[in-house]
Amino acid sequence: MKRFLIILILGSVSLFAQSKEEEKNTFGIKFHGFVKTDVMHDSRQTITARDGDFLLYPAMENPDQNGNDINNVASFNMLAIQTRLTGVITAPDVFGAKTTGIIEGSFFGHSNIDLNGFRLRHAFVKLAWEKSTLLIGQYWHPMFVTEVFPGTISFNTGVPFQPFSRNPQIRYTYGINNFYASIAALTQTDFMSTGPIGYSTSYLRNSGMPIMNINMKYKTKSLVIGAGANYKTLLPRLQDINSSEEKYAADTKISSMSAMGFAKVVIKGFTIKAEGVYSENGTDLLMLGGYAVSDTTSDADGFATEYTNIKVMSAWAELSYGKALQFGLFGGYTKNLGADENIVGSYYSRGSDIAGVMRISPRVQYSVGKIRYAAEIEYTIADYGTPDIKGVVNNTTSVANLRFLFGAYLFF
Repeated sequence: MKRFLIILILGSVSLFAQSKEEEKNTFGIKFHGFVKTDVMHDSRQTITARDGDFLLYPAMENPDQNGNDINNVASFNMLAIQTRLTGVITAPDVFGAKTTGIIEGSFFGHSNIDLNGFRLRHAFVKLAWEKSTLLIGQYWHPMFVTEVFPGTISFNTGVPFQPFSRNPQIRYTYGINNFYASIAALTQTDFMSTGPIGYSTSYLRNSGMPIMNINMKYKTKSLVIGAGANYKTLLPRLQDINSSEEKYAADTKISSMSAMGFAKVVIKGFTIKAEGVYSENGTDLLMLGGYAVSDTTSDADGFATEYTNIKVMSAWAELSYGKALQFGLFGGYTKNLGADENIVGSYYSRGSDIAGVMRISPRVQYSVGKIRYAAEIEYTIADYGTPDIKGVVNNTTSVANLRFLFGAYLFF
């Protein structure tokens, strides 16, 4: 009897310890990330964010009284603001689903004034069942496909050819036999649309509906191929004011549709990626385009402003080879397609005076242990001109920038 009691007590202690160990293994947070420093030199002034770190395209010519281009001045900088911290959260299963989460930030700041400020990138909880997942929180916009995006050293990651945005969202994904379909409802935070009061989330919020996105893909270890579509509605104004300073409640909205197709193939050490995008009002995706005033009407019911989308197409492709020592080549092109209706008033867009942008960008990187050194050349050309009544830019002048970029990483 005494031996039985001893065995029972020891067994209970063992089960209790095992239970505590299992709980410990299923709930917690692990941190990882990297320290990164960029060294960059541009041949002229550029359109960028965060003290030149996030490059979009070269600035247009700005001649002085003698015809000298004021923007033809080189620029040099070093920054470590891309340094990143990621917390991977594990939690006990709920509703029969594996529960995980991510909280991630960097020192990129929210604006140039907030340079070096800690900025939220991702924060979400994900429930994963056998064939489906539910993600709630802030994460990449579905038009930024995490399996197919440029591997550039530059933090612009192919912008303005590649959609780039992180959004609060609810996303449901269902997968079977390597096929995956998702539907998502999204709002805006850091990546905003623009309008009469500048960049703001209010235009989407006041529309009363979220951005809606659907995405479908087929994915294996060596192949990813898919397509997606995006629908967005904005309410640019709460009130319209006519020439007599009379105010009228405004309910005119602007709806836009965007679509994309993408693919990645891995063959014997080579990785080939490609993507094509059609975008209407893509300002919040860091692409060219937006919308503009197409009409102002005054009748017995009052005064109203109408809008039209400015459309853009873009395409990019990338070839890379190697692992520890990797070589890569990125190329992209985007073109302003103008609007369907005549533009009679203000533009609310990015690059409304740009007909197109082209970039070619070779790179090389070497990784050993937790260290990586990388070098890249970005040659970007923007064609500036004058938009016609449809927003199509004519009589262009090409302006080019050559950026030399060196990056040093320490992963942890």
